[in-house]
Amino acid sequence: MVLAVDLGQSGGRLRWDSGEHISTRAKRGNETPIEVLRDIFTEAKAAHGESLRNDVVSMSLTGFYGIVTEPAPYGALVNEFFGASQVAVMDDGLAGFLGALGNEDGVTLSVGGGVVAVAGRRGKFAHADGLGHIFGDEGGGFWLGKHVLERALAARDGREKDSALLEFFAGEVQAFDALESKTGGEAQGLCINTARKALEAADAKIASAVTIRDRGAEQLAKSVAAAWLKTGGLANEGLLLSFLGGNTKNKGYEEAIRRRVSSLLPQARLVPAKGNHLDGAIAVTQIMQSDSAPLLRWWRQS
Repeated sequence: MVLAVDLGQSGGRLRWDSGEHISTRAKRGNETPIEVLRDIFTEAKAAHGESLRNDVVSMSLTGFYGIVTEPAPYGALVNEFFGASQVAVMDDGLAGFLGALGNEDGVTLSVGGGVVAVAGRRGKFAHADGLGHIFGDEGGGFWLGKHVLERALAARDGREKDSALLEFFAGEVQAFDALESKTGGEAQGLCINTARKALEAADAKIASAVTIRDRGAEQLAKSVAAAWLKTGGLANEGLLLSFLGGNTKNKGYEEAIRRRVSSLLPQARLVPAKGNHLDGAIAVTQIMQSDSAPLLRWWRQS
């Protein structure tokens, strides 16, 4: 049996043979995955008790920026909470790829609070973006929310003329005013939680929101192409493309990304994801029993 874990910037999920646990505890700012996982595991164990005990734990985690670190601390953590003797620790982009496309050649683009594109071609994997909200994650939830909010706040301040956007985001501007810290974890969360409404503003044809959405789509398309080319793939080669994450469920954003990917990779074919990050985490335990640097590392109790 396998306990699968998925940690992102919007929350965490656990799945095991007899159940699932969803947590709103998300990775924020400079927190390490270990800090957040300890909180989520404590919460889950209090709710589900001994039903969580498993020998193998497989974890899809944000915060690695494409390079999975030493897995021993994760091994110690899952051994403490679940009695596990094995843990697979992977970049969430790899889990997303395997969940969405399995062993097919192509690219999976995950767009939640952050962004990661992972390509797989003939057994070789490559990663693009996933660099965090300060240096990357362009086109992701934080990025979308930040840009519409900074524009709305500039309009209120008289630095921009955009009454339509300011009116649309009046509630979010009030939430900004109520923040105790304008630069901490709650501010980051406000940006991420505003992303869906940013895309709705673009659907409503608010010009500045459309510009932000389309710029995000362009950056995401570049990440898709970069990941594919890193595997040795050719720009005119056939490949599958799949999207994961709540923000790609917006039809306007999905289409804007797809069009821009097509201009860079003309033979990319958009297909529905077969599964999600939890499915990918489970698949790793079945098909990738050894390390696949830098995206996957195993720990086994000696």
